[in-house]
Amino acid sequence: MSGHSAEEIKKETRVYILVFVALAGLTLVTVGVSYLHLSFGSAVGLAMLIASIKGSLVAAFFMHLISERKLIYAVLILTMGFFLAVLLLPLGGYHDRLG
Repeated sequence: MSGHSAEEIKKETRVYILVFVALAGLTLVTVGVSYLHLSFGSAVGLAMLIASIKGSLVAAFFMHLISERKLIYAVLILTMGFFLAVLLLPLGGYHDRLG
């Protein structure tokens, strides 16, 4: 840890603690949402939204992506696009079998 002042370390530790509290709070929100009587699609959509926020916090702060260059964000967005495409591919076959 050479080259870091005590004040910088305290500031970074405070950020990590705040992110941890936010993640714990969002976990409690996820549990609370599970007790609501929502339709399956709404429940999954809301759970995915909360999970996306939590994943973004982890990636931004614990993986230090918040201080990276724009190229990293472009690669990350491209990866997310492919991931969503892979998730949505089976839906096409499912709708064909229904109709």
